[in-house]
Amino acid sequence: MSTTSYAYARPSGLTAGGLDLQTSGGLSANPRFFEGFMTTPQPVAAGLLAVADVARTRYFQPTGPGSLDPVVTGSAAMLRFESFSGCCGVYARLDILPSGLDGRMLEHGTTNIDVNDPLRLSLARVTRNDPLHLAVGPDELTVSTMGGAVVERRLPLPSRWLRGFAEVAVIASGMRAQAVLGAAQAADFLKRLPTDRSILWAVPAGRSLRLTSRPVPGAVCVAGARRLAALRGMLRHATTLTVFGPGPGAGPDSPALASAWMLESATTRLLLTLSPEPHRGFSGEGAVLSQLATANVTDDADLVSAMLAWDPTIAVDRLAADCGLPPARVTAALTLLGAAGRVGFDVAEQAYFHRVMPFGTDAAARLNPRLAEAQALVAAGAVCDADDHTAVTSGDTVYRVRVTVGTPAGCTCRWWSRHRGGRGTCKHQLAVLIVRGALAEVAQ
Repeated sequence: MSTTSYAYARPSGLTAGGLDLQTSGGLSANPRFFEGFMTTPQPVAAGLLAVADVARTRYFQPTGPGSLDPVVTGSAAMLRFESFSGCCGVYARLDILPSGLDGRMLEHGTTNIDVNDPLRLSLARVTRNDPLHLAVGPDELTVSTMGGAVVERRLPLPSRWLRGFAEVAVIASGMRAQAVLGAAQAADFLKRLPTDRSILWAVPAGRSLRLTSRPVPGAVCVAGARRLAALRGMLRHATTLTVFGPGPGAGPDSPALASAWMLESATTRLLLTLSPEPHRGFSGEGAVLSQLATANVTDDADLVSAMLAWDPTIAVDRLAADCGLPPARVTAALTLLGAAGRVGFDVAEQAYFHRVMPFGTDAAARLNPRLAEAQALVAAGAVCDADDHTAVTSGDTVYRVRVTVGTPAGCTCRWWSRHRGGRGTCKHQLAVLIVRGALAEVAQ
């Protein structure tokens, strides 16, 4: 498995004083970015356990535990803990809201933490009246509970997670809330879910949801419902369950779609995002590729990165006005920053948020082979316009790329025939996008 390692001052560990977690950096070298108590210890502990459970689980073809290394980001007055399942088909995030933090947010930063079995046991023992204190920084991440000390070890960050962060951000940006259930209805619905890998659809019905085997208008895809099991530990703390799906919802001919499920309490949000099918990992979805192939996206990303402020949310329209760029170009730039792990998308806020990652925009091609292959085709002069299509020569074969209203809309290659856009564009269409974008830029 390909992995990417952060640079730390020294290994993480837990001493008699608490859990010492090294950070990957922020606005200054290795800052401490939070110190304080959790106002609601039990929901926070349950949420952390849920994120850790997802990180250690392979929902498709279980072959052993996955990474145990959730990513934590502190910005403004919020802490976010994120992870992917071992198969990369489930994305989990716990947001500890400002009302859940009683302390000081000293800096902004991101690090990855190891949640091993002793710490899991300590979190599981947290009761409503127990104190829970976190201090995240270069000298310690002190997790103070009524339990004992645990020694933690830092694990490398899988490169699949970087690709997954970018894909989830693009997919989530097209989602909208489709249903909101109260706590009792949420508990009843989650308990009724099957445990197989079938593709089902959840349809709003009164104050709850009903399941159907076929997509209908307004339905949200439930792909492999057992992947929602990590939500159950938070049910007794939750007030609502919000269900998110693409756009206005499914239609009668909809393919399997990604969905997001968010349990909310007064101080926390626990979100699970499911890939369209249990065997599909987010890292291979290809949703980012078209935007990464647009003209000037690298220069735009550098400008946008310089203009980003550490606000709780990143508003595209405001950022576009500050940068003097159209919103579409800002969105593409944010996608490129997302490919470096530096930007995520929050479906609850319908806005982007920051991560501090030590990776540049050049990571996009390295982590997305289709994009690198398309760039190689362009460099080799393999793209040639014909009368009614664009020809792309790859090896000994000439592929025909159909272009509609200036945009690639199909290809004669085997990959496109198999996926039909369900996994993003093929490398031949990406090559056409790159060439046409460059020509349009020259024309201006």
